[in-house]
Amino acid sequence: MNNSNENNGFEYTYSAREQAELKRIREKYAPPTQTEDKMERLRRLDARVTQKAQITALTLGVIGVLILGFGMSLCMTELSAMLGVDPPLSMILGIGIGVFGGILASLAYPVYHWILQSERRKIAPEILRLTDELMK
Repeated sequence: MNNSNENNGFEYTYSAREQAELKRIREKYAPPTQTEDKMERLRRLDARVTQKAQITALTLGVIGVLILGFGMSLCMTELSAMLGVDPPLSMILGIGIGVFGGILASLAYPVYHWILQSERRKIAPEILRLTDELMK
């Protein structure tokens, strides 16, 4: 603070932590530079590839596990009686449905990798172009 002249006004110096917070807030409202725009686009493209593969694999896995559970229910509970299916037939149906659900659930991981590789091949030219521009 400078008290030598009353017309100078009031001066205050912020601490380093407050300076960092001020800078963070200011960056939110400052227009993005061209580099930040490209970097944000690069992050979005990369995230989109992973998200598509994850959503597809999770959906396939959940559906497979639900079908597997339904098959187990046919074998192990009175669900077959409620559906009007004879016990020996319900056991055969339950095993078949359960195996089908298990196969679907086990395909989730290979499908994830297949989609991930496929999407990476599609988007590779754009990612390489952006990274070349940012590295210069």
